[in-house]
Amino acid sequence: MTIYTTRMLILGSGPAGLSAAIYGARAGMEPIVVQGIQPGGQLTTTTDVENYPGFREVIQGPWLMQEMQAQAEHVGTRMMWDTIVEVDLTRRPFRLIGDSGDVYVGDVLVIATGAQAKWLGLDSEEALKGKGVSACATCDGFFYRGKKVAVIGGGNTAVEEALYLTNHSPDVTL
Repeated sequence: MTIYTTRMLILGSGPAGLSAAIYGARAGMEPIVVQGIQPGGQLTTTTDVENYPGFREVIQGPWLMQEMQAQAEHVGTRMMWDTIVEVDLTRRPFRLIGDSGDVYVGDVLVIATGAQAKWLGLDSEEALKGKGVSACATCDGFFYRGKKVAVIGGGNTAVEEALYLTNHSPDVTL
């Protein structure tokens, strides 16, 4: 077990968390970002990003998140690969415990845990995760080659997931 102490702790390594880290580092707060289960956030699973300010052309989500992380580290942010399993918000400094057993202590806590896949809540859903039910087409699309697939969701991510699956499946329903 290691104890990490800083002025600024950030939970989440998506665009919001890394933006906070960049500003915090530039302000001398020596931020620590705890990346969580999906480093880079949901944007790392989005291929074509067409609506990010400052880019006229299509950019790739994973590339954008790599660049954000590189900038955050360049200005002094410390990135930690851990998932927080316990938080004490009743006193300061804040105390967080990771599943690694490491402890993170900070005067300021930014919670930027972002978006997660939304499930339908069907009884069979949990039992079938990894056996035909997935929340990541780019992660699991290969396993559905030649099969009929359906994507349930809203927004750009669902459309992109469906379009990606057309590379593997002759029959994709959105």
